Amino acid sequence: MTVLGAVLLLAGLASGALAQDQAPDAGQVDVLEVAGYLDPVLVDFISSSITEAEDQDAVAVVLQLNSPGSAVTTTELSALADQIRDAEVPVTVWVGPSGARAYGGAAGIASVVDEIGMAPGTRIGDTGDQELPADSFGDVFDGALVNRTVGDEAAVELGIADRLAPTVGLFVNDLPGFETELTGGDVVPVTETRFRQLPLGSQIFHTAASPAVAYLFFLLGMGLILFEFFTAGVGVAGVIAAGLFVFGAYGLAVLPARGWAVGLLVLAMLAFSVDVQTGVPRFWTGVGFISFAVGTFFLYDGPTLSWITLLGVFLALAVAVLAGMPAMVRTRFSTPTIGREWMIGEAGEAVTAVAPDGTVRVQEALWRARTNRATPLEAGEAVVVAGLDGLVLEVESADPERRPKEHRRQ
Repeated sequence: MTVLGAVLLLAGLASGALAQDQAPDAGQVDVLEVAGYLDPVLVDFISSSITEAEDQDAVAVVLQLNSPGSAVTTTELSALADQIRDAEVPVTVWVGPSGARAYGGAAGIASVVDEIGMAPGTRIGDTGDQELPADSFGDVFDGALVNRTVGDEAAVELGIADRLAPTVGLFVNDLPGFETELTGGDVVPVTETRFRQLPLGSQIFHTAASPAVAYLFFLLGMGLILFEFFTAGVGVAGVIAAGLFVFGAYGLAVLPARGWAVGLLVLAMLAFSVDVQTGVPRFWTGVGFISFAVGTFFLYDGPTLSWITLLGVFLALAVAVLAGMPAMVRTRFSTPTIGREWMIGEAGEAVTAVAPDGTVRVQEALWRARTNRATPLEAGEAVVVAGLDGLVLEVESADPERRPKEHRRQ
């Protein structure tokens, strides 16, 4: 009896394992977080995710959409729409969470998917000048949302959206092919739901392509570059300025920014730099503010900046240009401690190697410095100011034997 029981037990385990191996795969649904403008980074993420889902025989791909529009060319947007329409895996859209929107090119992409669900408090529409070719895709939503948007309930009533779905989970559970089972009186999903978002590196570039972020990064980068110009050496501000400026320039290149408006922002910073040295607002300060205002309000062809962003930027700029920078320049050049001509002959110390350019400390202040190429100075070496060339000190070694022959005392 013992042997028989053991045999039956092993047979049952083998039968269960075989049945489990032969059970059909319930597959998975990929939910992609699509937030912000449809820029090249986000479009590439959607495209590659759909291709991967096709290779893995996914049940469906869901675009969790919250986008104010598109920031790619018509060709790139059309290619994505073609891929979605012809995909072997069903591609659907859930506009959510509450407060999300799908406008412009994003609404155009939603119009070619298999099914649209909307969370409470969401809106869709404002397709404007259609970005998808009409000969390939027809009129987006039959032209019903060219210059207007509709909420979730109105979208369902008009047949634009297929159903209401308070959460993405409820939307996914009702997709064709999504399997569930009843366990202990509860409905348990069998099909796996995978939530995916941009990788960290791609997310950084996608964030930089946000209209407000690109604008602020570009301005902060130029502002810190201007600040660095009036200080000695290349410090933390210079490194941060370079990074912000690069990311801001990238964002403006991706977004529909007007080139002449970007030029006006650059002109404004140059104009501010002329008058900031005097500490008194003059003609160039006025030119700077006018250029800055025009460049800001006409920067984007389509996207808009919030009034909170604009108010904060203009207040910060006024404080920096009218008070902050002039005060710094006066402290830098006009106090009894840091003067100009009297510094000739003053002793100091090389903070970095001066060969022939570097940084020195004179009277506890850092200065850019230059020395004769034939007599480079080492870091920590005592120096003497021999002359002035604008904002650069001409220095030489405090050791008479290391000075150029023509400068040695007789």
